[in-house]
Amino acid sequence: QVQLVESGGGLVQPGGSLRLSCAAPGNSFSINDMGWYRQAPGKQREMVASITSAGITNYADSVKGRFTISRDNAKNTVSLQMNSLKPEDTAVYICKANIRHYWPIATKDYWGQGTQVTVSS
Repeated sequence: QVQLVESGGGLVQPGGSLRLSCAAPGNSFSINDMGWYRQAPGKQREMVASITSAGITNYADSVKGRFTISRDNAKNTVSLQMNSLKPEDTAVYICKANIRHYWPIATKDYWGQGTQVTVSS
């Protein structure tokens, strides 16, 4: 079992920036794709950004040009730099990692507990 640990949420004014981080402690596994999702009140969870182990990224249209996802494979971490934040970015942001356990061999999606991002003046 792997517990993802997130940090970096908070309250920011429109136009401001925040950086989210997520770590997957341990060394008995490798990590395939990592990503960030968000869920606003009354809305479905949506993918914000994802990154493969090779560094290939994918973004939701609503955040392209404003958010940047990155990862450190040696540290098992993924980060989301969020710039030019808008009120509509307000949501709980949740980290996801697709993890391949070495033994017993198994691949499973893990989710973080979520961190609140509020964009408001």
